[in-house]
Amino acid sequence: MGKHFGELAKVRGIIHYRLSPFEQRAFAGILSGGLPNLFNRIRDNIFRVAPPFIIGYLVYDFVEKKHLETLKKNPADFENDE
Repeated sequence: MGKHFGELAKVRGIIHYRLSPFEQRAFAGILSGGLPNLFNRIRDNIFRVAPPFIIGYLVYDFVEKKHLETLKKNPADFENDE
């Protein structure tokens, strides 16, 4: 016969309005407002985000090629071996 969680304290002067989860439209306006907003965000941020990734890829590619090159043996060092 104890009180439930929502009835533990009585607060006056605060009004809560809630919409049932069953009445919400989760994907309302995704085609008319969401996709254009996505393209605008990509267009606005591409020059801030892409250059570090491109530079990082170029550095990574250069280092990998250099590493593989240093692993190879030089045939000129072994010309006089029997």
